[in-house]
Amino acid sequence: MPEPDHSAAAEIFERLRQALPLHRAAWSGSGRLAGVLVALTREPCPRVLLGRRALHLPLHPGEVAFPGGKREPGDHSPWDTALREAEEEVGCPPDAVEPLGELPPLVTRSGYRIYPCVAVIDPGLPLRADPGEVAELLLPRLEQFFHREGWHSRVFPDPETGLPVRVPHFHLARDTVWGTSARVLLELVNIGLRAGLDPDVFEEEKT
Repeated sequence: MPEPDHSAAAEIFERLRQALPLHRAAWSGSGRLAGVLVALTREPCPRVLLGRRALHLPLHPGEVAFPGGKREPGDHSPWDTALREAEEEVGCPPDAVEPLGELPPLVTRSGYRIYPCVAVIDPGLPLRADPGEVAELLLPRLEQFFHREGWHSRVFPDPETGLPVRVPHFHLARDTVWGTSARVLLELVNIGLRAGLDPDVFEEEKT
C-alpha cells in the first residue's frame, strides 16, 4: 500500500500554490452562488478545517462541510464570501488567512455553484463554532484522506444534467464527508500529497 508523501508542509503548500490559479476575480453571473474557505493549518502534518453543520439548518443539516455560504450583495468576490462566512461560522479572522489558490467551481445537489478558496491558517487560532451555523468543528489531518480504504462512492443524479454519476465520500470516525466537500478533499490530497486517487474505481456502496 502506498504511503503519503511526508514532505514538509511548505512543500505541500507550494504544490498547491503552483497547481492552482489565484485570480481573486469578482463575482460574475447569477443564480445560487457560494464561496467556501478550504483552510489548511501551517504545521508539519497539516489539518483541514471542517465543521458539522447544525441540525436545524434547511440545507444539508448535519453534514460535514467547509466554512462558507451564499454570496451576499456586499461581497465583491468568492474570497470575500468565503472569508466573511468563515469569520461568522468559526471565528477565523480574514487577516489570518494566507491564500494559496482556487479550485474549479462545483455544483451541489441543492443547485449551488460552490467556489472553493484554498488557503493556509496558523494552527493556534482561537477558532470557535457559531452554534447557529456549526454544531462542531472538525480538524482531521489532511493525510487521513490519502488512504483509499476510507473512500467509497454512491450513484446519484447529477444536479445539472440528471444523469447518474458516481459521488465519492469518505468515512471519518463519527461522520461521512459527502459531495462537493469530498471532491475538494480529493483534489487536495491528489495535488498536495500526490495521492493519485481515482474516484471512478472507489468501491460502490448501495443505498
